[in-house]
Amino acid sequence: MTVYGNRDTVLVTGGAGFIGSNIARAFAQDGYRVVVADWLESGPKWRNLQDVLVDDVIRPEAVLPFLERDGGRVRAVIHMGAISATTETDGDKIVSQNIRASLDLWELCARKGLPFIYASSAATYGDGSRGFGDAETLADLMSLAPLNLYGWSKLMADRRFLSDVAAGRAHPPQWAGLRFFNVYGPGEEHKGDMRSVIHKIYPTAAAGEAVTLFKSHDPGYADGGQLRDFVYVADCVAVVRWLVETPSVSGIFNIGTGTARSFADLARAVFSAAGREPRIDYVDMPERIRGAYQYFTQADMTKLRAAGFHQPFTSLEDGVSQYVSAHLRARNG
Repeated sequence: MTVYGNRDTVLVTGGAGFIGSNIARAFAQDGYRVVVADWLESGPKWRNLQDVLVDDVIRPEAVLPFLERDGGRVRAVIHMGAISATTETDGDKIVSQNIRASLDLWELCARKGLPFIYASSAATYGDGSRGFGDAETLADLMSLAPLNLYGWSKLMADRRFLSDVAAGRAHPPQWAGLRFFNVYGPGEEHKGDMRSVIHKIYPTAAAGEAVTLFKSHDPGYADGGQLRDFVYVADCVAVVRWLVETPSVSGIFNIGTGTARSFADLARAVFSAAGREPRIDYVDMPERIRGAYQYFTQADMTKLRAAGFHQPFTSLEDGVSQYVSAHLRARNG
């Protein structure tokens, strides 16, 4: 651990959630004091923290007072807290929890001189017709058209932050927006329908039964041939760790593998990890989502590599194997 003066604390908002809890665990293992901000409510999300040495757990509405009081001890604010459901339709709720909370943190980190690393999303790219390059000009950001409210909220924050930097207004000394692609791995059990396809189909595959994937309704793609950039959560954590230890790097960065793989590839990887022969059935995609469905996503990783992050990303097969052997098999018997 590198401690900057007396700054030995990392604040992780959304720290009991999927990506956030993995980040909290990593920094605790690195020797940092970890403060988690999250709503645990009555669900199983608390289980994500049962093996994490956490210094404190605070409610999200206590984050700003905490930073005002103890900001001198904070090495970095890692903001993963948000409504992550791409199906959310309550605009006021999204503005309050995804946009306003992010802007308030940005402004406080700018005033207190605190590094600010936050979750953006590949959902900002919309249908992908303009590619998946994480260009950093306002013109590029203004050209993007997300397909859902969640993606718009993330793009709105990206635009505001970049405009502050471009105009020379107050901003955090280090800032990084991470456009996560299709993340999978331990800690997603509480996410319901928003959890990864891997988590959804593993029990069926492990039982040797047929799993179902969507048929393609685009003649350019075979059934199950829809492509995504699937990235293992451990790789996302590695990028965040590197950023905290590399305070000279700021910007908006894609977080994926740089390689698109099909859902059929993913299903076969799950069957292989489960020690079963692949059995895949295809069903019609619901009409309500066909018009906004992405058939291809693939992160352009050029900018992150140019910034100095050189660690390899985990292949789909290796990531699924690790996820199954270290987590899903034990959880599903």
